[in-house]
Amino acid sequence: MESRCSSSADSRLTARGLASINTTPICARVESYEAGEKKCISDVRRTFCLFVTFDLLFITLLWIIELNLNGGIEKQLNIEVLHYNYRDSFFDIFLLAVFRFATLILAYAVCKLRHWWAIAITTAVSCAFLIVKVILSKLLSQGAFGYLLPIVSFVLAWIETWLLDFKVLPQENEDENRYLSIMDATERAPLMGPGPLSDGQFYSPPESVADSDEELDDKHDPEKGLIQQVT
Repeated sequence: MESRCSSSADSRLTARGLASINTTPICARVESYEAGEKKCISDVRRTFCLFVTFDLLFITLLWIIELNLNGGIEKQLNIEVLHYNYRDSFFDIFLLAVFRFATLILAYAVCKLRHWWAIAITTAVSCAFLIVKVILSKLLSQGAFGYLLPIVSFVLAWIETWLLDFKVLPQENEDENRYLSIMDATERAPLMGPGPLSDGQFYSPPESVADSDEELDDKHDPEKGLIQQVT
């Protein structure tokens, strides 16, 4: 009787241990995702915002180099900014980079949008403006920067579109779907877990009376037991 009770208790502990083992990895994944959600911004979105910042800084650096090469920064600022001319000024390309930076950071870092309409607007405006400027302006006659600034601005705008549409949004949607599937699994885990085991599942039949009588006879008559073992 004592062995039966101890075996049933051990089986219950084993079942509880298996249930806890099964639910532990799921809980760990849920906690890790919730810890990531507590961040202000996801890692892939932060990378996108860093690239948008790089776009603005790189265009600004190229423009400052162009100003310095063409007679000094103060003189060229007076010509390109105060006396702005659409046909031979690079100032509007710098303002286009500022427009992309302000719109994308506001949309995807501050407002945390999960749609492509903001990047579509900035890319469309950048492409249309640069194409028209290259056709109508005299930038191509102003040396290497007449080619470099429009091309770099055009390429950076499309890289930003690629990053958001093929990296940021799909990765965040995948993380959200994984989180929902984990939460669904945790809700179903208690229903699918093993229940308490009854004593009847580990019932062992009692010894028969005949077997017990034979054992008693063997104890009282050791020679008979020895003969049976030899035969």
